[in-house]
Amino acid sequence: MAKPKKEDASEDAKKIVDDAKNFIEKAIADIGKTSATKQLILGTASGWITGFITMKIGKFAAVGIGGGVILLHIASQKGYIDINWDKINKKVDKISDKIEKEATGKSPDWFEKVLSFVKTNSYYSAGFTGGFFFGIASS
Repeated sequence: MAKPKKEDASEDAKKIVDDAKNFIEKAIADIGKTSATKQLILGTASGWITGFITMKIGKFAAVGIGGGVILLHIASQKGYIDINWDKINKKVDKISDKIEKEATGKSPDWFEKVLSFVKTNSYYSAGFTGGFFFGIASS
């Protein structure tokens, strides 16, 4: 059996991403056309799922990152590795500056889109917010 070429895999991935974007855009457009009750139910359900998954992923990430930092610190203390903290701090400062620049440069466009969606689908947004907090509380 022949291995798929890298270009084929890339094209398949792009097609999947495009299909997902089209599905999400269609679903969001259809939400505004439904009744207030349906919007509230859909918002609450999707908010609960999002909040629940966010908390589970957040806990997993916190344990993984925290455990990694602890292991690195123990290895450094025992002399297994030597960490150049000055170099790490300089890299972190450069990266945080780039992220801040990108975030402040592009956030108004993204924020305006979210604000517009919230205004046009207020029932869904209210349900999503409540469901999100229920999801966080139930995880």
